[in-house]
Amino acid sequence: MSVIAVVNQKGGCAKSTTAVHLAYWLIHKQHKVLLVDADAQRSSSIWVEALEDPIPCKVMQTSDELLEQIPLLANQYDYIVVDGPAGLSDAMKAIVLRADLALVPCQPTGVDLRSAADAIRLIRQAQATRHGLPQSAVFLSRAVKGTRLKDETMVLLNDLGVPILKTVIHQRQAIADTFGQAATVWELLGKAAVESAEEFEQLFAEIMTLLP
Repeated sequence: MSVIAVVNQKGGCAKSTTAVHLAYWLIHKQHKVLLVDADAQRSSSIWVEALEDPIPCKVMQTSDELLEQIPLLANQYDYIVVDGPAGLSDAMKAIVLRADLALVPCQPTGVDLRSAADAIRLIRQAQATRHGLPQSAVFLSRAVKGTRLKDETMVLLNDLGVPILKTVIHQRQAIADTFGQAATVWELLGKAAVESAEEFEQLFAEIMTLLP
């Protein structure tokens, strides 16, 4: 049983997209999975409820609820995937205090790099009190292929001092369409959907190597 949190204080960095696709992928690997939606916008819970095969989901938005319920629920599932809130709130602090692995998606912009750095600082504070937990990693999301900005961001991410996942999730319309079509990229047609699905497969396989 592992708790995987997708966190970043900045909205629009693909937290919900990553959390929903990770939960879907784990379920189709025959694992028992619960998605916890801790974001005030409730994007992930609205999304998964509309899927053809809905993903089990609970909405938790207070720090007390997250601190109390996540350990109890972890005993009932193979994996809990937490879609974290925007901002460095008490709820986000509670999540990193309960997570086994904290993933930080980061877009290739200066604003996003600063937000990622703030999230990592919070994770390090938790690690100092939890004997190294949660494990942490950063990955590049919503990147545009063939741009210098993407390459420059990868260099700057190295300065954050946390593991950087090799897989990059590129910006494609297929990913943007998934919420509106109540689907994941695995259920959409077209080359862009197939390419996005391949990237998510690679990313999630890489993520699994970080867990005990």
